[in-house]
Amino acid sequence: MRRKHHDLDAWQLAIGLVKDVYALTASFPPHETYGLASQIRRSAISVPSNIAEGSARLTDKELLHFLGVARGSLSELETQLIVAREIGYLEASQVPTEQLERLFALISGLINHQRKRVEK
Repeated sequence: MRRKHHDLDAWQLAIGLVKDVYALTASFPPHETYGLASQIRRSAISVPSNIAEGSARLTDKELLHFLGVARGSLSELETQLIVAREIGYLEASQVPTEQLERLFALISGLINHQRKRVEK
């Protein structure tokens, strides 16, 4: 079954980011399983989940809200990855900066598009 969010580049990239984040956090120390690793994974999963939920809602205003939540989760994820780097769990080269930037831009573009639709 195909849903409309499956065609969104932002959703597809976010799914890829989730897979990458799971691979990155697999190397975290065992004592972080229920700490930072879990929090990073939850933030990553929140991004495509909110894009999907917003796309399934009935109004443009609801989609706009969930896109905002997705972008917030992406910022949260970026911050957590920076923390992981700062405390030595990740090398700077392991942080998917380009992927985060591209996804932030895609979500922001969707938000701008939805704002115009809501304002009509």
